[in-house]
Amino acid sequence: MPCGLILAIDQGTTNTKALLVDRSGTPVFRTSCSVPLIQSSFGHVEQDPEVLWDSVRKAIVESVFHAAQSGSSIDAVAISNQRETAVAWNVETGKPVAHAISWQCTRSAGICRQLAAHTGTIRRKTGLPLATLISAGKWAWLLENDPQSKKLAQAGTLRFGNVDAWLIHRLSAGTVHATDFSNASRTGLLNLAELCWDSDLLDLFGIPVQTLPALRSSSGLFGTCEGIYGLEGVPILATIGDSHAAMFGHGEYTAGTVKATYGTGSSLMALTPALPADTPILARTIAWSIAGETQFALEGNIPMTGAAVQWVGEFLGLTEPATEAASLADSVSNADGAYFVPAMVGLGAPYWDAAARGTICGLGRSHTAAHLARSAIDAIAYQVADVAFAMEGAGGIAFEAFHADGGASRNNTLMQFQADILGRPVLRSANEELSALGASWLAGLALGWWSGLQEISDLPRNVDQFAPTMDPTDRKRFYAGWKSAVARTRFNPESEA
Repeated sequence: MPCGLILAIDQGTTNTKALLVDRSGTPVFRTSCSVPLIQSSFGHVEQDPEVLWDSVRKAIVESVFHAAQSGSSIDAVAISNQRETAVAWNVETGKPVAHAISWQCTRSAGICRQLAAHTGTIRRKTGLPLATLISAGKWAWLLENDPQSKKLAQAGTLRFGNVDAWLIHRLSAGTVHATDFSNASRTGLLNLAELCWDSDLLDLFGIPVQTLPALRSSSGLFGTCEGIYGLEGVPILATIGDSHAAMFGHGEYTAGTVKATYGTGSSLMALTPALPADTPILARTIAWSIAGETQFALEGNIPMTGAAVQWVGEFLGLTEPATEAASLADSVSNADGAYFVPAMVGLGAPYWDAAARGTICGLGRSHTAAHLARSAIDAIAYQVADVAFAMEGAGGIAFEAFHADGGASRNNTLMQFQADILGRPVLRSANEELSALGASWLAGLALGWWSGLQEISDLPRNVDQFAPTMDPTDRKRFYAGWKSAVARTRFNPESEA
């Protein structure tokens, strides 16, 4: 009898990855395919939904071939996906009606301004700030500016969804229009308390409810694959937003568990025992839903972390900016009192100050380019600590350890300094495809491979641990210096006029 595998598809902003995962919860095959972003003449950021689908098809072909060569069967498909990117298609033809509007695109800024008076209501109901990030504003923009979308909406044949819903539509040959609660919680339309599309918010954004996908648990049946060689009749048993999937892939499921995904920017998520109270400094979200049980979380996003190291490398004129800046940083033991606050595009969580601007302070005659580079590495850890401490306060939780994943987490200097500033151990996942892995485990639950979260938590995990070694007095002094530097970025001369 062939060995069963789960095909996990992780459709991200710049690439599509696929894993084949066996019954031990371990990846046995990996493949990836890059996908382009489209920068329009209007400054819009888009992606072609058909190109996204083609990248998934290519990953499927390679995965099916490997499974066949190894004498294995594919028993289920799981999806993790880039969040908030908004897709629209014609349900009768199955074709997209416009390019997908990327999560990075700010074209809905005008709609956000029009709805500014409702900011509090939107945050209270959805857990999200009224910002260009949320999908609702992007779909509202299409209905206002794209004649075809407006016409199809009036005819009842327009369908909206994030990338997960689009992929489910294509995998099922157009027979299923569904999403999970983690993705729905990023749209700005889901009522967190009632776990339904909010009728008042639908009216506010002008979005017909019939355009939206059905809401389902993250682990469970989303339909079966149709018309796809090697996957015919294979069930789709999980879908989840990529940051949520990475959280699940860490294998810790108790309230108070905190993780950070380190990349160009960084995303933190903390599991909470219940739906957290409304807070203006952090987002509230749904981590996942399993068998009708909803796991809530707090989330905080930081716009410039790895990008700060890249910026310093460019500022110093280095040939390979990020790589060489990181090497420079490793040549000194600390930043020697220098602080770099990378607020070039404002400050994200927990400050949410769009007017803040970057600053470098604490410089002395003895400082070198290496100290500047080290201050950029340190800035990542400081910003993450700001959000982590805010999560403890807002969520009424205390975390004993801190989980890390993402490209920038490969930097050992950063991970050690992170542990020192947090005063807690940092556990770095050795798996670089944590989102796909997390999605596969959710599908495995639906298959009955594992009986519950405890059994998944007991699966083998490869982590690197960084224990705090800094003296508490030094930790307090360094962090106080950082807070003082942040305060400098928030000084607005115009407000003093």
